[in-house]
Amino acid sequence: MRTTIDLEDELLSRVKVVAARSHRTVSAVVNDAVRRSLAPSSDEIRRSRVELPVDGTGGLVPGVNLDDREALADRLGDNEWMPGRDARP
Repeated sequence: MRTTIDLEDELLSRVKVVAARSHRTVSAVVNDAVRRSLAPSSDEIRRSRVELPVDGTGGLVPGVNLDDREALADRLGDNEWMPGRDARP
């Protein structure tokens, strides 16, 4: 998308040098710089990590068959009728 921005003279000079040295356009250098500045930092990525609680035993619950979708849905309660919800087809 084409747009107009105002860059400080010194900043534009530095962008032009980087563009010339890397054989890229000024637009490509500016796009890369903006993309990097908007990317989440490693601190933000680390903070967004979610730890799930575990009981330490691992593995499947005895009697669970992963090939039987209906039995899994029953075990998870997904096949139960809920008020205000249409019955499944």
